[in-house]
Amino acid sequence: MSEHAIPVAEMVDYLDTFLRVREIQDEANAVNGLQVENLGAADRIVAAVDASLEAIEGAAAAPGGGTLLLVHHGLFWDGNVPLTGRRHRRVRALLERNIALYAAHIPLDIHPEVGNNMVLARRLDIALEGWFGDYRGQRLGVHGELVLPREELVRRIEGQLGANARLIPGGPAVTGRVGVITGSGGGFIAQAKAAGLDTLISGEGAHHTYFDAVELGVNVIYAGHYATEQVGVQALAQHLGLRFKLPWEFHRHPTGM
Repeated sequence: MSEHAIPVAEMVDYLDTFLRVREIQDEANAVNGLQVENLGAADRIVAAVDASLEAIEGAAAAPGGGTLLLVHHGLFWDGNVPLTGRRHRRVRALLERNIALYAAHIPLDIHPEVGNNMVLARRLDIALEGWFGDYRGQRLGVHGELVLPREELVRRIEGQLGANARLIPGGPAVTGRVGVITGSGGGFIAQAKAAGLDTLISGEGAHHTYFDAVELGVNVIYAGHYATEQVGVQALAQHLGLRFKLPWEFHRHPTGM
């Protein structure tokens, strides 16, 4: 193990407090926090959006080293299932490679510094004004002023995320007040309208959200669930790396969804 290895428990304590994982409401299967232990320490940090087998195998530590893998979507979204099949393959890969796995879902989405919504809004040069969109009693999205032709905003999003974006042109041709809810944010169009927004940026939404956008008079831009949620986990890994003086890297495994 490297002389610069940090106890994983120390980093987990820091992350739990920094992200408020015990306070923020989330889906039960999110299981925020440390999901899998390693042998006790890590000398590098790897970030990925999903705890897929590909991401885990790609995060393999150097011989004798340990890795802390930070993800947005953890191991347990399919529920309390037997440790067989793909669940077994993922856990076995973590243990064999001395990788500790830490997941942060809603706590990462809504964080005011490294959160998906805040980071993407800043990268798009939105002049932030506040929060909107109720999720289990907490505000999920951020909003602010951005005066820009909507097609130019689409191009800006694509440039920042390296992914194609789809515009539903329900609102004005020039945006004014823009909101961001990454991931599956299509269900918040009505709440965006109620907050006085003319444009909502998200990852994806159901088929009926096309008509929601058009009939409510809101531009909706879908840029992909994966693409919109790659920014927060990178910001978190960078923050943690600086805090503990460890190298970090982001492993990109886009889904196209």
